[in-house]
Amino acid sequence: MNLHQFKFVHAAVKHNLNLTLAAQSLNTSQPGVSKAILELEAELGIEIFGRHGKRLKRITTPGAQVIKSIEVILAELNNLKKIGQDYSAQDSGTLSIATTHTQARYVLPPLLTQLRSGYPNVNISLHQGTPHQAAKMVMEGLADIAIATESLTDFDELVTLPCYHWQHVLVMPPEHPLSQQNKPISLKQLSTFPLITYHPTFTGRQRIDTAFAKHHLVPNIALEAIDSDVIKTYVRIGMGVGIVAEMAIQPQTDKDLVVKPAWDLFGQNLTRVAFRRGAYLRQFVLDFAQLLSPELNAANIHKALAEKPGV
Repeated sequence: MNLHQFKFVHAAVKHNLNLTLAAQSLNTSQPGVSKAILELEAELGIEIFGRHGKRLKRITTPGAQVIKSIEVILAELNNLKKIGQDYSAQDSGTLSIATTHTQARYVLPPLLTQLRSGYPNVNISLHQGTPHQAAKMVMEGLADIAIATESLTDFDELVTLPCYHWQHVLVMPPEHPLSQQNKPISLKQLSTFPLITYHPTFTGRQRIDTAFAKHHLVPNIALEAIDSDVIKTYVRIGMGVGIVAEMAIQPQTDKDLVVKPAWDLFGQNLTRVAFRRGAYLRQFVLDFAQLLSPELNAANIHKALAEKPGV
């Protein structure tokens, strides 16, 4: 057995058992991939995949165990490469971050500027997507770290650590009826106005929905978006009251909006970071994590990475 066989099996799984796509991703031929998988099965004495004719249809029970082992082997191979890179070029390489728009747009710019001042030869690859997509990128070894408020704790393959707390705020034009109100705004009041906020999978939206449901209220969601700037744009044209993350408020550009805190309505949210369990993290990854939070120091991260799932 060899690494090529392992990579072919991994690619077949990644592409939903489509050998044509698996071959294209590896710049090789479909018959070559099929032959290598058959040879590995013959050497192991088991079928990794159930077939219908020549097509792969399912992963067998023993095949699932083989695939787990292959994933460990390929992950350790990636770790070996990173160890070599770390010691041959201590201050260069690529920091790959998977995160959401809000984090990339509002939280990361000053931190990445600070990291680059210490590591001018480190390139930064920033991948924006849903929290679930960010988690998958780390699990597949395409990103070193994921940063998001949702989804990261859903996967045993990831080690997640708390990063920082934040709250939602209400934003509205100065002429809106709620903008001049001195007393706290209630959920019942808020439910009578059109609202503009995040898509259900982003930026604490679940906490917003839960707050209304707990009080048996149905919010009037006029528009959903993944981008805080888009939400503020539609607030400005009078479509409704915006509910955005507090870090999305920029004093210089948002001074035309009235901003009111909403922690008493929706509570606090917790942004987390995630690393692939068993991953080797280069020093600039660890230094970047500590820029996110002083608690995310190398000792705490290594301790978390060493713990078994569920501990």
